[in-house]
Amino acid sequence: MTGERLKKILLPLAFWLGVWWLCALLVGKDLILPAPASVAVRLWSLLPDPGFWWAVGASIGRVLAGFCLGSLLGVGLGALTAVSPWGDALLSPALRAVRTVPVVSLILLLFFSLPTHQVPTVVSALMVLPVVWRATRQGIAAADPRLLELADHYRLGPWRKLRLVYCPAALSALASGWETALGLCWKSGVAAEVLCQPKWGTGSQLQAAKAYLDAPGLFAWTVVIILLSLGMEWLLRLCLRAWRGGGKV
Repeated sequence: MTGERLKKILLPLAFWLGVWWLCALLVGKDLILPAPASVAVRLWSLLPDPGFWWAVGASIGRVLAGFCLGSLLGVGLGALTAVSPWGDALLSPALRAVRTVPVVSLILLLFFSLPTHQVPTVVSALMVLPVVWRATRQGIAAADPRLLELADHYRLGPWRKLRLVYCPAALSALASGWETALGLCWKSGVAAEVLCQPKWGTGSQLQAAKAYLDAPGLFAWTVVIILLSLGMEWLLRLCLRAWRGGGKV
């Protein structure tokens, strides 16, 4: 990482930490707004606890499972609705409806029909599904007609046409869709954990910190969730760039 890029990361971080510290100083109550130092101490105290790592691992597993499931369904349904008018007419309204339903409503509806530990995964998948579906549909629709005509001229089979024409056309839209979907996946998954409170999960720990009026703990777990989300987004971008054939991260 270059010095210039490092400065672009560290300077805004230092600025907002300073704003946070100043606001905490003005408030003067850790219960309302703990200082960055209090949160850092609380976070450091969590690291040796095996329960911390169980909670982090459980949340990562649920989010990854939901993201993969939603992505697979989104790509499949996106391809189907892009090439089939009947499929588009039947499925598109339902997928648009899923996109507009509030996350809390989905969580509460699923809470009655699924085991507690499965609700965050299913909610995450349902948040990812319409985003990836739309990106896939738009990407396939943007395929170059001249390339399609050339593929027909050389009598390429459907699988070769998919691999050589449609996949490259959809990749750019999918990359953007996946990055957006991953952020939604984390937000919805943690929200589901807060409401459903499975045995292990970062959302369950947020709820526990709130119940015990542990403001530094609440902020510490929030920082953990933000870092996990940013880390997974970085890994996703890394994988997408490798898929495209390399490039600087």
